Parts: sequence; structure tokens; C-alpha cells
Amino acid sequence: MRIDLEPRQGRSRLIEITAPIIAVMAAMLIGGALVAALGKSPVQAFFVYFVNPLMESWSLQELAVKASPLVLIAVGLCFCFRANLWNIGAEGQFIMGGAMGGWIALLTQGGAGQGTFGSFWILPAMLIVGALAGMAYALIPALLRVWLGVSEILTSLMLVYIAQLFLDYMVRGPWRDPKGFNFPVSANFDAEATLPLLFDGGRLHAGVVIALVIAIVAAVVFSKSLFGYEVRLVGAAPRAARFAGFDDKKLTLTVFAISGALAGLAGICEVSGQIGQLQPSISPGYGFTAIIVAFLGRLSPIGIVLAGLVLALTYIGGESAQVLMKLPFFLTGAFQGILLMCVLAADVFTRYRIVAHFGKAA
Repeated sequence: MRIDLEPRQGRSRLIEITAPIIAVMAAMLIGGALVAALGKSPVQAFFVYFVNPLMESWSLQELAVKASPLVLIAVGLCFCFRANLWNIGAEGQFIMGGAMGGWIALLTQGGAGQGTFGSFWILPAMLIVGALAGMAYALIPALLRVWLGVSEILTSLMLVYIAQLFLDYMVRGPWRDPKGFNFPVSANFDAEATLPLLFDGGRLHAGVVIALVIAIVAAVVFSKSLFGYEVRLVGAAPRAARFAGFDDKKLTLTVFAISGALAGLAGICEVSGQIGQLQPSISPGYGFTAIIVAFLGRLSPIGIVLAGLVLALTYIGGESAQVLMKLPFFLTGAFQGILLMCVLAADVFTRYRIVAHFGKAA
């Protein structure tokens, strides 16, 4: 007997829509089994992870704040994945964007460099530099692929560790706060270098609005523009795209530049809106979690917004489970990995059917 996967002739729209929901439910069942194996109640864990964070206004704000970097990064990854390119190093681009954008805040610390122009330019400059830094970092694996044929999966992933070590070195050395009692952190950013809050007494900052606007713009680009059609065509049928006159090498550079820029923008939004200073670690793994967000959202910018909220819920719920149920925080990462496997499996069974061939071996 031989088992093969054969493409489905007709794919149900209903199945495509419900596949991510089924994947989430399957991941919950597997996660519940892990919780039970640790001697805890799966039902209680479900409420702590997925229900309790939705019951308080402060946790709803925290949900939006944690979802915004995931949405920004995942929308950028969507451009690469739809073009059948694999940017696995968004975590490094996120870190470089936060580091270099934060560097502008440190250069202008205490009013330095404001001159006659005032301070209004500092925050826009931080956002632009952060996006450009992420873009430049993403173009490294893109150029290596275009020029030398090197796998972008390996190069983009290895560059993550370089970015992490770079930030760690800088905050322990040149960027360390001399008044910080020898802790490896930079000085706190000035008010002019932090994203404004949307309302007093809350946690929501302007980065949440930026993420929503970017997601809407990306949705319009994919559905209404020639560039969006080019991305889809190159990813689905590269030979047909070449016959149509589309340059796949140019597209590779373009989608990596967009992806890196949005990851870098997410990094500086996180640093200037959430953290307020540079430190050895500015990400709990947003760049990797955003891969799950992109696929759970079916590579659709609007779906990514909803998926970002779901994954942000796992971060908040994981922190609560640590306190209330004494569950290890690595369980959150394990659940996210399980969710990714379930989403990918759902995609496979949506596009293919299992066929068993019976017969005598040759």
C-alpha cells in the first residue's frame, strides 16, 4: 500500500475559512493534554489563558498593545510568503529596527540636537530610521539569494543571532546608562521620543493605530494593485510570471524590503511605545510568533489582525497562568509551536486529499 497526497480539484470556500478555527481547536486539545500531564486542570487553564484576559479593561488594552507588533511583522511576512519566499529572520529585523531607532532617541537625550527646529522631528526620525534599519537587514538575505542563490531561510535565521548579540553588546557598553547602577540598560527615552498614548491613564499607544493602518493599506495593495497581483502570480506560478514580464529577482528584493521595513517599524514602536529604553532583550519572540500569525490569518492582512489578537492572548494568558496556576511560561511557546503545526496541517488537508493505493509491489 502506498499513501499519496493529491491536489483537490475543487476547494470549498467554507473549508478554507473554517480550517484555521479547526486548527486552533485542535491545538487547544493538545495543549490541554500537556496541561493535564503537568498535573493541572485543563479547564482551569483554558479559562486562565483565553477567558480571563478578556474580562478586564486593562487586559483588553494589553491585548491590543501586544497584538500590534505581531500584526505589523506578520503583514510584512505576508508579502514574502505570498511570493513563495521565506523570511524567517523577522526577529532580527525587529531587533535592529528597535536598536537603531532607539539610538536616535539616545542621541537626542536631554534636548541634544534639537536646535532651532525643536523636538517634533525626533519621533518621526526614530520611526523612519527603525524601518530603514529593518529594511537594510532584510535585504542581506535577499541579495544573497539573488546574487549567489543562497537559501534565504538559513541566512535570515542566522542573522537573528547577530542582531541579538549586537543589541546585547551595545546596551552593556556604549549605550549603557551611566546612572543605571551598572544594569545593562540604556537611559530612559525623553517624552519627545516616546509614542503618545491614545488616552490618559491607558496603555494604548499610537503604535496600535499604525498597525491597523498598515494592515488596511496592505489589504488594498493585495486586492486592488498590480503589485499585489504580481506577488500572488510569482508565488503561485513563477514560470507564468516570467512569461508575463515580471522580474522575480526585483520582486524578491522588494518584498524582503517591505517585510524588513515593517518588522523594523514594529521594533521601534515596541521600544518607544512599550519599553521606553533599550535593554538586552526587547522581544519575547515576536518575530517567530508572527510566522504563526501570518499563516493563521491565511496570509490575509485582515485575517492577520484577528490572528494577532489570538496569539497576543496566549502571551497574556501565559503570564497569568504562571502566577495563578504555577505553569511554566515555556508552555506558551510550546502551545504556539503546536498551533503552527496544526495550522500547517490544516492547510495541507485543505489543498490535498489522502489517497491510498493498493497493489503488489514491483
